[in-house]
Amino acid sequence: MSEMLKLIKGRSSHWMNGLPDLGFRFDWQEGYAAFSVSESQIATVRRYILTQEQHHTRQTFHEELVTLLHKHGMEFDERDLLD
Repeated sequence: MSEMLKLIKGRSSHWMNGLPDLGFRFDWQEGYAAFSVSESQIATVRRYILTQEQHHTRQTFHEELVTLLHKHGMEFDERDLLD
């Protein structure tokens, strides 16, 4: 997972920053979180992605990430999470 994301982030950053008149330097955030999804939930996840901007007017990404981590019993240090 980490190697795949390293490649995606590196190549997409290179591509974005090579665009003419981008007007800013594109950078990815430092970390990532990955969760698996069962095939039966693909439509739900797709709907979530399409309405993510609206969804995050009610709950921030940070709040949602903390909720998911707790829900799945994952240990984490709050200092490691992005705001």
